Amino acid sequence: MNGGALVIVGGGPAGLAAARSYRDAGGDMAVTMLAGERHHPYKRPPLTKDYLRGETDRSELPIESPSFFDDNDITFVPGARARALDLRARTVATEDHGDFGYEACVLATGSEPFRLPIPGADDPELHVMRTIEDSDRLAAAAVAGARAVVVGSGFIGCEAAASLAMRGAEVTLVSDEAVPQERRLGDEAGSRIRTWLEELGVTLKMGAGVAGIEAGDGCHGVTVEGGESVQGDIVFLGTGVRARVALAEAAGLPIAEGGVVTDSSMHTGAEDIWAAGDITYAMNAAAGRRLRVEHWGEALNQGTIAGKAIAGAVARWDIAPGFWSTIGTKTLKHVAWGDGHDEVRVEEDGDGWSVWYGSRGVTVGVLTHNRDDDHDTGRKLVETKGPLP
Repeated sequence: MNGGALVIVGGGPAGLAAARSYRDAGGDMAVTMLAGERHHPYKRPPLTKDYLRGETDRSELPIESPSFFDDNDITFVPGARARALDLRARTVATEDHGDFGYEACVLATGSEPFRLPIPGADDPELHVMRTIEDSDRLAAAAVAGARAVVVGSGFIGCEAAASLAMRGAEVTLVSDEAVPQERRLGDEAGSRIRTWLEELGVTLKMGAGVAGIEAGDGCHGVTVEGGESVQGDIVFLGTGVRARVALAEAAGLPIAEGGVVTDSSMHTGAEDIWAAGDITYAMNAAAGRRLRVEHWGEALNQGTIAGKAIAGAVARWDIAPGFWSTIGTKTLKHVAWGDGHDEVRVEEDGDGWSVWYGSRGVTVGVLTHNRDDDHDTGRKLVETKGPLP
């Protein structure tokens, strides 16, 4: 597709990858990226890990240097929040920067932190994690000896709890799961993650949800179901994210399972509209079904596919989703379709272990710690529907 303009709504990894791959594939339309934040695209995974701990400088966060945009003739518009997508007029309207006409458009609006529907969860003094500013604010509060309560035992919650403890805070993690990551990874993996957190000094209160959060005199009380109140100078909500699909939904694009429906090339079915990253419910050609994925790596992968497709190249999403997580100094690598398993097998060798996930005897996922060969083998088995080892 040549001539006209490619407008990318979103300044995160999916949007950047779409712009980059479009140019790499020979696309010559004018390219404009509309970014809600005022930063050039940056790495978000360090925000709960090494950046939060002060081990990584802000200057190391950008994915590309500012010169990349000039060198590739990409117009980057910071602070340009999209408020409407008009499919008939082929325009994207922004809050402060006017309207942008497009020949092709990529929606890469990402996600936002989810706050539990409980009393007090909307308090702006509570901490969430999405932006550089969120991480800076949390780090500033996490002085040695501060009492921190982390709500949620997903990867964001576990990573943040570990980092806060390493900063010297007294950390309590509260979750309705019996062990961390129970719903996603199961008991075997969860018990190992629990041990890692406890070794860092994190106190875990598992198996009961949070009933409410109440502001007090310079602190907050987190009320656990059953009546116990945990006091914190810091309260961090690691309770998941919600895809920002309002723009797409208002424009009339199909939404299912909380995401914008696309084919394996990230096309939405609407003329010249693609979507990539957290907001998609995309067809995965290898899985043979649509998947909802909120991984950093898949945002890059899907953005790359969209950019290539717009430039006229053949591209499709056909790899198994995967991610890495570092909890303290321990690294996990995961590859899985992510939509269920009925069997778990564990292999352990010294300081390394692997958890294999199966469904009807077929490998559907693997989680590894210090066993990179299993990670690589597991990816092949997942993508080829190989037997469970």
